[in-house]
Amino acid sequence: MTNAGGRPIESLTEDEIPELRNIPVYAGDDEIGHVGDIYYDDESRRVECVGVKGDALGFKRQWVPAQGAVLEGDGLHLSYGRDEFEDAPRWDDDRDLDEDRYGAVRDHFVRHEEELQVGKQQVSAGSMRLRKWVETEPVQADVELQRETAHVTREPIDEPIGRDTDAFEEQEVEVPLTAEQAVVSKRVVAKERVGLEKDVETERQTVQDELRKERVDVDGDR
Repeated sequence: MTNAGGRPIESLTEDEIPELRNIPVYAGDDEIGHVGDIYYDDESRRVECVGVKGDALGFKRQWVPAQGAVLEGDGLHLSYGRDEFEDAPRWDDDRDLDEDRYGAVRDHFVRHEEELQVGKQQVSAGSMRLRKWVETEPVQADVELQRETAHVTREPIDEPIGRDTDAFEEQEVEVPLTAEQAVVSKRVVAKERVGLEKDVETERQTVQDELRKERVDVDGDR
């Protein structure tokens, strides 16, 4: 077998996977068996789980997640301590690992930690209201008005007149006069269109919380 020099088995290619078979498996300083079956995910294209065969821990075969496992010159070193195998899920049959069994194994061995998830939701931030009212203000405007006036004009003439005229009869002549008068009317004129438009402002806000992380200690030296 090729020495991978401390290479994580999750990084192995599909062609390199057969090199894992039958190599020793270590939990801390303890050799607990040899690699048997290998669970390879077709979508992620990486090793997800290995089956450890042997009776060093009193089991025929134990599935172990590949997370944290490192391939070194002397074998495969797991990131789990020996005590973590005591209550680990195992099955006596030879059935291949399925999704349900893989989930049970992963939940037992894999270290958990909380991640902060920050979402967004729409909340009320107040409102804006337009209110219209009517107020009255005095205005004035100047206008020029014309008025007819009359005055007497005299023009000297020297013409003879006949006997059939109305000379020496009393007469009155009435001349009508006109004048302009200011007439006030009002019309409604639209002067401005008023509305409300909404804009979106972006602000950066820092949220704080406390997250829990699981830590794993391995007793002993390799």
